[in-house]
Amino acid sequence: MDSQADKATQFRQRHRGPEVLVLPNAWDVASARVFEEVGFPAIATTSAGIAFSLGYPDGQRIPREEMFARIARIARAVKVPVTADIEAGYGAMPEHAASAARELIHAGAIGMNLEDASGDPDQPLIDLVDAVEKIAAARGAAAELRVPVVVNARTDVYLLPGGDPETQYSETVLRLIAYRDAGADCVFAPGLKDAETIARLVKDVQCPLNILAVPGTPPIPELEKLGVARVSLGSGPMRATLGLLRRLAEELKRTGTYSALDGAVPYAEVNKMFA
Repeated sequence: MDSQADKATQFRQRHRGPEVLVLPNAWDVASARVFEEVGFPAIATTSAGIAFSLGYPDGQRIPREEMFARIARIARAVKVPVTADIEAGYGAMPEHAASAARELIHAGAIGMNLEDASGDPDQPLIDLVDAVEKIAAARGAAAELRVPVVVNARTDVYLLPGGDPETQYSETVLRLIAYRDAGADCVFAPGLKDAETIARLVKDVQCPLNILAVPGTPPIPELEKLGVARVSLGSGPMRATLGLLRRLAEELKRTGTYSALDGAVPYAEVNKMFA
């Protein structure tokens, strides 16, 4: 993997098996280095995790320059391919998505998540035509820079409250097929956990499918049998780390003991990661 383009090509190939591609989501250099040292062949970033770590809520509230600066630091710190979550492209227009794709490539990433959430509670998903145009624009910008970035196009249908299951499913299929045809290499339906529905979606979209692993999601071996190509964890690892930190703080405050420190990576090992 001598070049960014080579990394992108090899990363795309990993979506075609034979094994499911498991992507842990990093939010800073330290988490990325831990995932790399454990042996994952690629790393994703979590936009929510990065935003939280810098003091912002999720939902494109972080200034884009801070997001891309963090992505660049992560990409520089590891040798494996890095795919980055750039939310909805930091703007409503196709040219915003194209600009974000260029900035992502300059940051050293080889893949992107692009979602269709609008941030507007009255119309939580952007218009399908607009979403398709943004994907095509990002794809075109990557082609201009000759880096075949892997586009993972996400719909938030299953993250919306309520809704009839069949209506949710048909809207998800409609959107994901449109995103595939617009140039997405992989499609993503976070919030979907039902094994039967996942298997049905794999067959209907006819392209690599990404599933978000959360409590209640089938384990990875089962997802692989269902035909899922890619599994990511989103902000889960970052929030789990915050959960450990909260337990440590509560123990320290309540009893003055430090058993929550058991299992900490030794200082020398952490220091060596960055030597």
